[in-house]
Amino acid sequence: MSYTIVIVGRPNVGKSSLFNRLTETSDAIVEPTAGVTRDRKYGTGQWGGKEFIVVDTGGVVTNSDDAFEQDINSQVRLAIAEADRVLFMVDAKEGMTEWDEEIADMLRRSNKPILLVCNKVDTSDKEILSTEFYALGFGEKLFSISANNGYGSGDLLDELLQEMPSIDETEMPDLPKIAIVGRPNVGKSSLLNTLLGNGRSIVSEVAGTTRDAVHTHFKAFNKELMLIDTAGLRKRKQIEDDIEFFSAIRTIKSIRNSDVCMLLIDAVEGITKQDLTIFGEITEANRGIVILVNKWDMVEKDHKSVEVMTEEIKKRIAPFTDVPIIFTSNITKQRILKALEAALEVYENRLQHFSTSKLNDIMLPIIQAYPPPVVKGKEVKIKYITQLPTKSPAIAFFCNTPQNVVSSYQRFLENKLRENFRLTGVPVRLYFRQK
Repeated sequence: MSYTIVIVGRPNVGKSSLFNRLTETSDAIVEPTAGVTRDRKYGTGQWGGKEFIVVDTGGVVTNSDDAFEQDINSQVRLAIAEADRVLFMVDAKEGMTEWDEEIADMLRRSNKPILLVCNKVDTSDKEILSTEFYALGFGEKLFSISANNGYGSGDLLDELLQEMPSIDETEMPDLPKIAIVGRPNVGKSSLLNTLLGNGRSIVSEVAGTTRDAVHTHFKAFNKELMLIDTAGLRKRKQIEDDIEFFSAIRTIKSIRNSDVCMLLIDAVEGITKQDLTIFGEITEANRGIVILVNKWDMVEKDHKSVEVMTEEIKKRIAPFTDVPIIFTSNITKQRILKALEAALEVYENRLQHFSTSKLNDIMLPIIQAYPPPVVKGKEVKIKYITQLPTKSPAIAFFCNTPQNVVSSYQRFLENKLRENFRLTGVPVRLYFRQK
């Protein structure tokens, strides 16, 4: 399961800077102005082979002139309720304030595990600035860091690492886990109900009815599996209420806890930007994927409609186009079982192991016939290929100058792997290592 870290503190202590460092992004706006982060942001990070979700929150204040004070504080409390670990962030330069003390009281009442993080300590000789914060009563462990230059962040992550669940990809799940994902109101719960033949999930025309992921043990094609119905993902700026925001986080967790995702898109609307965002979440997590063009019964079509829609989808999801695309209808039950069958096939594709001899016998002649481009007058020579021991396919190419393998040639190699091995619906990671 994904581990959730929530960053809490008063305004302008560096929460967004720490969020950016933990997620290795620049998603959160960083400004020396109190109250810039009003909407919570979430992202993912990795450390020491483990994965976590990070939630950045607005600054907690009381009795201020901020018109959003009550909304922000309410959101922060909900964020804390979702947390596996809360990072309570304070400003070592400014010292302890009344707001820090009030936040400390709130956090103690939450009964959540708290780590006190003193920011703006960019060298070891400034760590003495943090000592006054021991008075807040969060034990002997206190982390002095600089979110801007990274000082102390490794020690903080090492501490968090001890409690994070392992994402050891060599460990096979007991049952195939298939998540049903997509934007709100594309028919996810209806699909689950159709597959189960009962009203296991609530079905409504109101977007956002499914707030939590629903796990259902299911049997099909003489195989047992777990179906996961998730809340719909919207663009983050459209997530207006607290519950829906956390539904989005739980959806991302469901993607990362699944083996294969069935991504539903609306046949009437076609593939949208948000569909592509969800597609990106799935591929980034290296999960298998099947695209279902749902509500196909509602589209006026001719003999070329399937071909036109398929080409449009492939154009939008490129370069990863080796994905099953199935046209379905929950109302007529059109191709519903075929969709599930495709998901199970993708699951099997994802578990495959290719022998080193077969990889080399097939790929080395292709590489010799179409060698990598010469970079800065230096020839790239790939001599050996093997599959790494991970759950999702990862292939290592050993060569003399791995840094010179250009991205276009990496795509060429992936396409050749897909032509010669059964990898439909499965993201493939390529690694280039020194011979």
